[in-house]
Amino acid sequence: MPRNATKPEVSSPASADGGAASMAEPMLPAPYRIQRQRREAHDTFTLDLAAADGGRPPRFAPGQFNMLYLFGVGEVAISISGNPGTPETLQHTTRAVGSVTKAMEKLRAGDVIGVRGPFGTHWPTDHARGKDVVFVAGGIGLAPLRPAMYEILRNRAHYNKAVLLYGTRTPSDILFKRELKQWGGNFDVDVYVTVDRATGTWRGNVGVVTQLIRRSPFDPGNCVAMICGPEVMMKYAVDEFRRRGVDSQDIFLSMERNMKCAIGFCGHCQWGPNFVCKDGPVFRHTDIEHLLNVWEI
Repeated sequence: MPRNATKPEVSSPASADGGAASMAEPMLPAPYRIQRQRREAHDTFTLDLAAADGGRPPRFAPGQFNMLYLFGVGEVAISISGNPGTPETLQHTTRAVGSVTKAMEKLRAGDVIGVRGPFGTHWPTDHARGKDVVFVAGGIGLAPLRPAMYEILRNRAHYNKAVLLYGTRTPSDILFKRELKQWGGNFDVDVYVTVDRATGTWRGNVGVVTQLIRRSPFDPGNCVAMICGPEVMMKYAVDEFRRRGVDSQDIFLSMERNMKCAIGFCGHCQWGPNFVCKDGPVFRHTDIEHLLNVWEI
């Protein structure tokens, strides 16, 4: 694939004064203070961060990520999950699954961590103007899609129908419950939630999220699909969109895998000819279709 041929273009991050952020020290974390840590699910939490020096964080585009550094423990790539319209507070939502994120789970308001970024490509919200927008999220994959939802709601008149299809393992794993209810209740978004296994008083959809694509209300000839979740889910989601007649040029996926340095230096995230941290994490389906069909790559 010719690099930068069709992937979403990304503007340079901007500093507090609106100019281009300095990338002279891209490996140097800036100190950020935790304003709040809140529980989203039993193993998932959100950190609200503000610059420790009182400055304004660099602007970010929906779908980009930061490197979060916990002093004495390590560093991890986490997508920005907050609202691009309120960049003074950085939000990151993650599961506590490794040594770094498990240590971050124990942090509280007032603690300081390091932040590098933002990095990477973004969701094609400009490309989607005048079209239906369909979000498909699996589990924690809703967090990287959340900023794109904020962006579309902030400019709602520029888009046609907005549809969110969200699947989790159980009802207790559902993230951002208040916002899901608000988005659907205001009729701004058609929200459909499904679980793999119904528990408690759940009376909603049961089954994999890809099944919702077959009966969702969108125009396949005039829509943009944005997908984030486990890779196997994204592969089957693409198949369902193609069956509905959605052009592969209008299907975008977030391939967040093995990112370590965020600047294409270490090589951990090399995926075929691409570095996920630089050429992604958001890719157009036509650019990576051949890679998705190769096992163990």
